[in-house]
Amino acid sequence: MSIDATKGLSLPVRRVIACIGIVVFLAIYVVIVSSIGERLPDNDLVHLLYYGLSGILWGIPVLPIISWSENYKGRKR
Repeated sequence: MSIDATKGLSLPVRRVIACIGIVVFLAIYVVIVSSIGERLPDNDLVHLLYYGLSGILWGIPVLPIISWSENYKGRKR
């Protein structure tokens, strides 16, 4: 039996928690991406591909946070 501790949270509270979580995640993500970027070979194509993909891929881990904050699974259709 699993207990969902966040089930009783209102939508505005979920949104605030999600916003804080996203900001913290992005701060850590930027530090990691820039640290790795400093170690890349000095090649413009490599930098373009790396930073291009890094700029797009941050959204994948954020999607579950947004989905949780909007309570998509709990909505009645």
